[in-house]
Amino acid sequence: MNRAYSGAPTFLWISPHVVKKYDAAALSPALRVCGALTRDPPEAEGWRGDFISSKETGRMAVIDFGGVKERIVTRKEFTLAKARRVLKNEVIAIIGYGVQGPAQALNLKDNGFNVIVGQRKALRKDWNRARKDGWVPGKTLFDIEEAAAKGTIIQMLVSDAAQMAIWPEIKRQLKAGDALYFSHGFSIVFKDQTKMIPPADVDVIMVAPKGSGTSVRRNFLSGAGINSSFAVYQDATGRAQERCIAVGIGIGSGYLFPTTFEGEVYSDLTGERGVLMGAVAGIMEAQYEVLRRNGHSPSEAFNETVEELTQSLIRLVDENGMDWMYVNCSATAQRGALDWKPRFKNAVMPVFNELYGRVKSGKETERVLSACGRPNYKELLNKELSELGNSEMWRTGKAVRDLRPKQKATPISKSTRGLAGRGGN
Repeated sequence: MNRAYSGAPTFLWISPHVVKKYDAAALSPALRVCGALTRDPPEAEGWRGDFISSKETGRMAVIDFGGVKERIVTRKEFTLAKARRVLKNEVIAIIGYGVQGPAQALNLKDNGFNVIVGQRKALRKDWNRARKDGWVPGKTLFDIEEAAAKGTIIQMLVSDAAQMAIWPEIKRQLKAGDALYFSHGFSIVFKDQTKMIPPADVDVIMVAPKGSGTSVRRNFLSGAGINSSFAVYQDATGRAQERCIAVGIGIGSGYLFPTTFEGEVYSDLTGERGVLMGAVAGIMEAQYEVLRRNGHSPSEAFNETVEELTQSLIRLVDENGMDWMYVNCSATAQRGALDWKPRFKNAVMPVFNELYGRVKSGKETERVLSACGRPNYKELLNKELSELGNSEMWRTGKAVRDLRPKQKATPISKSTRGLAGRGGN
């Protein structure tokens, strides 16, 4: 069931991102994410650092993201200690030890939660990896169906196509009051294709880390965490949201921001096919090939296409934004980038519009399920990845990486000079 909470004369609703204030009478029971406003929000810059209180989540920060006020959950508002209290009687069953499974399982275990792993023995590579990571067969490592039966929060972390294949086994083991957890909205949003329709008596929740499993684990160990979105699709117990956020804190999220299952899957599929993976790889290949056709050596073409981006420029963007990266490049580079940016944007905008349309319509889902569901898909995938890795461009990349100096880093302190960069032009 979906619930609206009272307790104050005014409420905040985020749809799922934008903060709006409503009278209590305006709230619908269909609203999934709501909370009592502790005080009227200031209209000026003071919004940064305000908080919303909620019976499920505690205080939530309201942050200004580029002029739009959004609420987020950090470890300050929802502490690890609180997450442990919320989940103290839960058994978290991680289903699948492939990409996200190891990171989320180990982070939760390291944070003191009761975790077991479900993995098919037939997939020896993943089963053996789980054993190597310390999961013990018959105690903390089980076959998928047995793990699902033992768990109270069932984390579906196998691939989207595999989720559809194992769903009958998982569904048989779901008990009233369990929580069915996802890190991607795919299977639920496109249920007409996946046929995955959860029983009405279980919570359906999602925490979607904004990074690969390897990054989730590495960032956890470094103390930085990784940002995640969260959503509640179905609240059968009245505790779905606090369970959801507790797991999000448990896996090491730096902060969590609300979304919907639909919002997550549409943005995620677009991002993966676009800037995060597909587009960036395609743009790199195009520039590399143009440079090579015009007589540039492989090392020069690779350095000007990939190495300078990954080892220098993107780090400046990460530190302080795109404009700051521009400021800290030469005047010639600045001028050229600013002149050509609109041309590239105009060139790719039709492609992104087509991509988003295909995602939203379910055509990309159809493609994923059709391709990834083939019996020989891994063989075909390995062939595609081998062709990519063995191309001249990426063989050059390996040689370039091997040439990077491996000397001991110079200690950096507040007195170290030359690191601040230019504050402006």
